[in-house]
Amino acid sequence: MRYPFIQDHCDRWPVRMLCRVLRVRASGYYAWRKRPPGEQETKRLQLIESIITVHQQSSGRYGSPRVHRVLRKEGVICSENQVAKLMREKQIRSTRSRRFHVKTTESNHSYPLAENLLDRQFHQEKLDQVWVNDLTYVPTDEGWLYVATVMDLCSRRIIGWASADHLRAELPLAALEQAIRQRCPSGELMHHSDRGVQYACLDYQAVLEQHGITCSMSRSGNCYDNAAMESFFKTFKVELVYQEHYRTREEARASIYPYIELFYNRQRLHSALGYRSHPFQHDSFW
Repeated sequence: MRYPFIQDHCDRWPVRMLCRVLRVRASGYYAWRKRPPGEQETKRLQLIESIITVHQQSSGRYGSPRVHRVLRKEGVICSENQVAKLMREKQIRSTRSRRFHVKTTESNHSYPLAENLLDRQFHQEKLDQVWVNDLTYVPTDEGWLYVATVMDLCSRRIIGWASADHLRAELPLAALEQAIRQRCPSGELMHHSDRGVQYACLDYQAVLEQHGITCSMSRSGNCYDNAAMESFFKTFKVELVYQEHYRTREEARASIYPYIELFYNRQRLHSALGYRSHPFQHDSFW
């Protein structure tokens, strides 16, 4: 319909110019404006309002696929193409990324390396069967804040994380020990990471051995062997880090906590889980 398009853009362009370009009469447009909206237009406006609400509730993080999934869960009848079209019309976009790279993996060391036992088997049926681990970085005016995370592959929940101003082994160890305290694993458990010195060193390997956890490592220089963690870090950067400017490391920590614990772990829809939030609703199962 051309009239809604004119209405949506008349704050940027003169109405008569828009009418001329779209080959409609200005008098027809003004008459349309005076008429009460019909049933189809009412539904369209209601859908736009629902889209805006869902987008705002996600702090601008959701694009059309996840907005559509939320609306369907709420009983709103719409298609993904319809949602995408309306989001384009209203210029409602998910947050975009800025790119930079910091090296967090130092694999040139003399410590023993483990085989790639996971072998990209990222779909797991049981909790505490496979944990994947990695390190990333957050820029602040004080310098880098490094973040270590532990993810359960079954639930895709971040079950342990820690931050520090260094990349020593104490950082991923703190995240691992938090995961062990929270989950208390008792069965066979695989720990998968890259070949970084932090994960291969004696102190880290001693904790794995103490708890009977089997070690698996990605092949050299192959980020796809730990794709689940890479995916999380991309989401983490795009949805949070690239949207903020942190003056201090403490300010960054205060921002990371609600993102991981309240949004990512409890609310965000995950494509790997069929666009659902984490399926285990009670904390004792997480």
